[in-house]
This record gives sequence, structure tokens and C-alpha cells, in this order.
Amino acid sequence: MESNGDIRDMKMREASIPLSVQDTDGEEEEEEFRDEMAKNRGQWGAKLDFMLSMLGYCVGLGNVWRFPYLCYRNGGGAFLIPYLLFLTFAGIPLFMMEMSFGQYGSLGPLTIWRACPIFKGIGYGMVVVSGLVCIYYNVIIAWTLHFLFSSFTSALPWASCDNAWNTENCTLAANHSALDENVTRISPTQEYWNNRVLGISSGIEETGTIQWELALCLLGAWVVVFFCLFKGIKSSGKVVYFTATFPYMMLIVLFLRGVTLEGAGKGLVYYLTPDFSRLADSQVWYDAASQIFYSLGIAFGGTQVMASYNKFNNNTHRDSVFIALSNCCTSVFAGVVVFSILGHMAHKLDMDVKDVVANGPGLVFVAYPEALTLLPVAPLWSVLFFFMIFTVGLDTQFVMLETCITGICDEFPHIMGKYKTWVLLVVSVVMYFLGLTCVTNAGMYWLNLMDWYSAGFSLMVLAFFMCVAISWVYGFQRFCKNVQEMIGYQPNYYFKICWAVISPMVLLFIVVFSMVVHVPAYYGPYQYPNWAICIGWFMAMLSIVMVPLFVVLAILKAKGSFMERLRYACESSDDWGPALVNASSATSSQSDEAEKKIPLEDTEGKGSSTYISTI
Repeated sequence: MESNGDIRDMKMREASIPLSVQDTDGEEEEEEFRDEMAKNRGQWGAKLDFMLSMLGYCVGLGNVWRFPYLCYRNGGGAFLIPYLLFLTFAGIPLFMMEMSFGQYGSLGPLTIWRACPIFKGIGYGMVVVSGLVCIYYNVIIAWTLHFLFSSFTSALPWASCDNAWNTENCTLAANHSALDENVTRISPTQEYWNNRVLGISSGIEETGTIQWELALCLLGAWVVVFFCLFKGIKSSGKVVYFTATFPYMMLIVLFLRGVTLEGAGKGLVYYLTPDFSRLADSQVWYDAASQIFYSLGIAFGGTQVMASYNKFNNNTHRDSVFIALSNCCTSVFAGVVVFSILGHMAHKLDMDVKDVVANGPGLVFVAYPEALTLLPVAPLWSVLFFFMIFTVGLDTQFVMLETCITGICDEFPHIMGKYKTWVLLVVSVVMYFLGLTCVTNAGMYWLNLMDWYSAGFSLMVLAFFMCVAISWVYGFQRFCKNVQEMIGYQPNYYFKICWAVISPMVLLFIVVFSMVVHVPAYYGPYQYPNWAICIGWFMAMLSIVMVPLFVVLAILKAKGSFMERLRYACESSDDWGPALVNASSATSSQSDEAEKKIPLEDTEGKGSSTYISTI
């Protein structure tokens, strides 16, 4: 027996189609309406545009430095076991859920919660998270531009110790016995990074001045992002033909060069040798889950936004599985490239591999540049490498910023069209000025604080609520039927079981465990003051608080007893359905006032007809 939600869906689709196209001869006219509305909102120019954009979004900086680091820290090859398990039971199912949800509604992260208005705060939370990450993510791209421009020279500036920014502790010596045992060796790359690029201060309390070179690089990064997006989704769809494919070409070149270097096998053995005893450590499982989470971009809203520009009948089942597996394989392949070079570096410096790998930004901007100095024709390899990092970061930045812009424009449609470019410009300018805090002498501390809190715990909470909202409130059976409307068949039992039970439980585990093992933010030996930790938690809660806030607002806007208000707030809005169909009926209704509201039969025993607006 069909549920009230199913009946409402069917009647909505009937009501949303003009009477002139409800007969068997009107299919072509209905299709014309869909195409016209798709052009007004924007749509992918070709199927390949979407696939490359999603690959570029998912394959980001986390694949280059975060996965290899987590892999060797958590038992080498043994880390792949929990990694693949979380990919199977959480990553792929949630990735398909978000992609299918966005494609069915063809709406931004805010407006799409017409499906379940009480959880609209999830959409606002996604926009907040993407906005916060956009601010500091472009700073990382600015660092990349700094290294890229500095590589156009006959000798890399971080390859020697005779520069103005070097100290007496700088040394190129591989023989530690020749050094004072009480003196810690500092590589010229480390000093270039801290003293030349960052001009890093002693702590977040010491703001210092703006590093003008980084400020210009940040401005350049925002200009590139703006001009790649200002013409809408079609312009960015063409840009990714290069930005999404070049990193793969560069990785292949680095792979061929890396595995032929002396000592490369030392790094690969360290990377792939499993230490199964580490599987008893719960932190290993948490790191594996978080890596799947971050690399696929679940609950950022980006997947949903990109899918919303698809054609209605695009096969999300095939696309989600292919992109998720491609992302996983890219991470593993990037690890091979990374550790072959690090093995060569360890061999040259007569050090263990674990001693030449730094965490986080240190791996990209310290260990990699130092490894590049050991390659023949180092400036050439440095230019190619940092241009690859630039394109990898750019793809992810495109999607996160598009999430914010689409959310605003779909929620307030009167500013779409010619005003969308101005919205993009204003948002870009505001984010640029906010990002200037990250290019001061204390900028590294601010960026690390934002990265620690803005997209960590809060992202997991939003994903849990998204899964609960779609699977348990909207109804996973109803959602499966929506998917069937698009791709022609229902998802298999693997997806159904994961959506209904396994994935929510996995997310709940991640949320609870992240609270249990939480430690305050730190940067190396530096411990943040309490006021900075409070700012970090404010950024984390800024997105989480949106969920209960809009729950309260949805209940207050309804009428009746508390349970009646709650039930009404959980029901889909009258205008929920495939957005392009609903929009086409709005166009038709402007010429016929009688079609503005269509009475439906009482399906819930309330004794009165329900009127559904086609606008």
C-alpha cells in the first residue's frame, strides 16, 4: 500500500504539469519546458563536464598529502582494511544519496529541503561549512602560487643555506655525527617555509603584519576562481577539462620518475608493509573513516550542487560508484608517488622515512620541496609539481564556492540571472578580505585553527542529520522510488540497507568517537590560548546550530498542537518534486489564472481538499 508521501509525490507531479501537456501527445511540450528552465538556471554542457568536475572536486589536496600520511602512521598497508570498509559501508552509499538527492530536486543546498522543511538547517550548515573552508582553502592555493613563482629560477631558493632568511642551524649535512648533538638540524626548506614564506610569529597572539607577497598571491587566486565561475556552471565545466586531467598526467610522470630513483624501494616498503597490530587501535579506524569523509566531500553540499545541474535521468548509481572508486584509487596511487620520492630523499639524507615526512601543510610545503631539490633539473620538476597542486586545489575551490553561490541564488531566485555574477563578486571580495588574516605573521596559526574546527566535527554531525532526515523522516523507500524515476530502476539492497541502518550507525560512531578522543587544537609544540579555542568552537557550532534553530522555526511557523506542528514540519512542501517540472508549470500558469491552484483529493482524512500551488 502506498504511503501518503508517495501519493503526494504522484499528485504533485500531475499537478505540476500543465493540463496542455498531460495528454499522451504532450510529452515533447513538457520536455521543451524542462529544457527552457534548465537553460535559465544553468546545466552541464555535456556529461563529461559533470564527471570531470566531480573528479576534480573529490580528488583534492587530501589525496596528495593526507592519505599517505595517515596510511604510514596507521600501519601502512593494514590501514587499507578499515579504509575500504568505510568506503563500502559509508562512503559510496552516502555519496550516492547526496548526488541523487541533488539531481532529483535540481535545487541548491537550501531550497532542496522542501523535501523535509524541518531539516532545512542542514542546508544552511553546509553553506556555512563550505564558506569557512573557502576562506582558508584559497590561502593554501596562494601558498602554492608563491612556490610556483619562486620555482622560475636556475636554482631553487630553498636548496641552500646562504640566504638572508637562513639561521645558523640550517644545514644540508646528511652526516648527523658531524653536528652538535644538542642542535636540531633544520633543513633549508623548513627555514624557507617558516621564515621566507610565512614569516611566522611566535603565536596567534602576535599578529604582526600582512605578508604582501602572499596577499597578492591570494588576490590572484581569487581572481582566477572568479573568472572561472562568473559565467556559471558551463564555464567551470570547460575549465575542468584541463584542471581535472592535468594532475593525473603529472602523477603518472612523477610515478615513472619516482620509482626509478635510488632508494625509492625503501619508501614503498615503508608505505605498503602492513602492521596488523595497529588494527586494534581505535584511532586507526577513526582516521580511516575521516579520510573517506573528507576526500569524497560528503555533507559539504558540493556533490549535491554539482548533481543539481544534471539532466533528470542521469544515472547517479553508475556515476557515484565510479567517482568514489576513482577517488580511492587516486589516493593509493598518489601514496606510491609520494613515498617513492620520500624513499629517495631518506636514502640521500641517510635518514629513516618517518623522519622526513611532516604532517598536514608541512608535507606539501616542506618535505615535497626538499625532495624536489634532490631531482635532476629541480626547477622544472618544481614548476610542474606546484602547478599540479594548484590545479588540484582549484577544482575543489570551484565546487565549494559554487555551493555557496547556488545556495544563495536558489533560495532567493529574484537575484538569479544577471545578478548572480554580482553575488559571486561580492562573496569573493568578502572572502578575500577575511582570508587576509591567514597571510599575516600569525596566519599559519589562524589557518590551522580554522582547518581544525570549521570542517571536522561539525561536518560529521551534518552528515548524520542528512542521513537521518532522508532515510528515516523523508523515508528511504520513498527516496528509492525517487531514484527509480531518474535512473529507471530501484537501488539494490546494498544501498537500501546502508541508507536505513549501516550508514547512520557508522556516522553516529564517528560523531561519538570524535568527541571522546577530541584534543584542543595545536600547531607543532605550540598550544593555543583558551580564547583561540573558543573561537574555534564558535566556528564549529556556527554550522551545527543551524539544525536545531531551523527545527524550532519550522515548528513555530506551523499551527495546531505540538504533534500536529511537528508532523506538518516533517512533511514535504507542496512545491517539492523534480524542480524543472514544477518550474515549467509555473511558466504555464502565468497565462492561465485558473491553473494557479489545483484541488487534490483528501488523502489524509482531514475532510477538506488540499490546494497545491504550481508556482
